[in-house]
Amino acid sequence: MQLGRAHLTALLVVLGAIGWIPNSVEAVKSQVIELNEGNWDRMLNEEWLVEFYAPWCPACKNLAPVWDDLSTWSDDLNIKTAKVDVTTSPGLSGRFFVTALPTIFHVLNGEFRQYKGPRDLNSLMTFIEEKKWQQLEPVSAWSKPDSLQMSLVSQFFKLSHFLKEVNTMLSKEYGLPVWGSYALFAIGTILLGAILGLILVCVIDFMFPPKSAQRKSFSEHKKNLQHEKVAEEIKGDELEDEDEQGVQDEAEEEDETSEGEKNSGSDSEEDSEPKEDEKKEEESAPVAPPSPKEDDKTKNSNAGSPDVRKRKPRKAD
Repeated sequence: MQLGRAHLTALLVVLGAIGWIPNSVEAVKSQVIELNEGNWDRMLNEEWLVEFYAPWCPACKNLAPVWDDLSTWSDDLNIKTAKVDVTTSPGLSGRFFVTALPTIFHVLNGEFRQYKGPRDLNSLMTFIEEKKWQQLEPVSAWSKPDSLQMSLVSQFFKLSHFLKEVNTMLSKEYGLPVWGSYALFAIGTILLGAILGLILVCVIDFMFPPKSAQRKSFSEHKKNLQHEKVAEEIKGDELEDEDEQGVQDEAEEEDETSEGEKNSGSDSEEDSEPKEDEKKEEESAPVAPPSPKEDDKTKNSNAGSPDVRKRKPRKAD
């Protein structure tokens, strides 16, 4: 079946080259759909083979007749064949992140797979008939062409394409040198960054307004810092004064206690000296026998206090 189609395609190409096929048949032969930034979302439904090309690309020129032949089998293969010119649709090249030409994508109901096989008619038809696209991993969700982030990338590609056209216009029409155009782009980039930064600051202030306490000028903030420093210095001086007074009070107390101890020590020494003299005198003095009156007194005192032990009279030495 595949060889038959390949032979038939080759026969049609030869007959067309010889001129045996009318021009009207050649016009009807190509069923390639032109997609651009306005209708590219058509490929999100059904099954598609999409080629990204540029008119100046030699490899794209070689692939053009094969792609036209493949489109004639679209009904039999139940697939749609399309192509995208990246020079007129730079946003799509950014959306699909096309870095080489030609680039072929297989699209089925919003799933994108990049075809990297041979670019002859037989290989392309086998890829569809035998569903070899199932062996390829689909594009990740992060880099899907219909995602928000890839939409932003497409806008950057548009901007770069626009700047390139401006550079070409300045150099060809106005005769501006290359360094002059680069200088203009540098100045424009700086101004654009400043404007975007100002807009971003305004948006942040609008969404998250600062509190009233934070709305202070630089001079007010500096004055507040000076007042805080002065208050801290005053507190430090007060603490130093309190510490000095405390040290003085402690020193005075220590002096008083030392003087009291000295006085008490002298008194005790004076008291202790006569006591020792009295003891010596008592020991050296002879003990006289108690008189009868004293005996009666001791007896009476002992009788009044029964708990008191009776002392025996000491004999004289």
